[in-house]
Amino acid sequence: MNNANNSPGVYAAKKKDGTVYYRASFTYKNKHISLGSYGDPDTAHRVYTSANLLVSTASIGINDYTAEQFLPFEKWVVIVNFRDNDIYFTTPIYMRKNYFSYFLSPTEELKFSIDDLFYYSSHKIMKRGGHLFVADYGMQVSIVSRYGIRPYAVCGRDYTHINGDTTDYRYENIEVRNSYTGVQLVRKRHQVRYKAVIHINGNYVIGYYDDAVKAAIAYNKAIDTLRTNGLNKAYSQNYIESIPASAYADIYSSIDISDKIKNYRPTGQNNQ
Repeated sequence: MNNANNSPGVYAAKKKDGTVYYRASFTYKNKHISLGSYGDPDTAHRVYTSANLLVSTASIGINDYTAEQFLPFEKWVVIVNFRDNDIYFTTPIYMRKNYFSYFLSPTEELKFSIDDLFYYSSHKIMKRGGHLFVADYGMQVSIVSRYGIRPYAVCGRDYTHINGDTTDYRYENIEVRNSYTGVQLVRKRHQVRYKAVIHINGNYVIGYYDDAVKAAIAYNKAIDTLRTNGLNKAYSQNYIESIPASAYADIYSSIDISDKIKNYRPTGQNNQ
């Protein structure tokens, strides 16, 4: 790479196809920090200038970022945190007292316990269809799985944020209501019950039960019944470790499920 037009912090480079691009970087607190790649030297130089202004002006904070900035927002957060807290992360984390913030965007700030700092400093959070994921071992893993909550669980039904702030993922703020597949918490006339539901070619209600474990076992029984009846569909059974095997067997044998499940016969295989 060569210095572009004698602009400090800007270097020209070539892609394999010969296309020239420009990389911006600077050194701060003895650390070399990449600021990204750009299509022209002027933009790269503006990014370099913005980064230097940021580290030299303590009064500029994360909330001062605007869409007119040349420096990407993630880099803005990384540099402000390094400036203020002397800790460098590659992900958009800002350290707070007793917790840290992870910024998805200038208007989306998530809060996490310090126990999660190592994990999120090396795992980037992505948002897909309203759900939050990280890439882990080549797979998309929901962030709620760290609390024992199943993927695609519904906030307010399967788990809640105790203080009402749905961006606050600190452990003490997460209350798990249901960690079982196919089980929904139902409040009706001051009574709490658990509804077991299974998807065949639409949602089928298996039954209503007094506790989540019974509803989870009913879901497992429904799977077994459907398979016996000839439905070849890949369901994941609930793993229940809170009761001994003998108690599981007693509940399984005695628990009732809907006649619609018992009598269901596939007219064709539904493998979706």
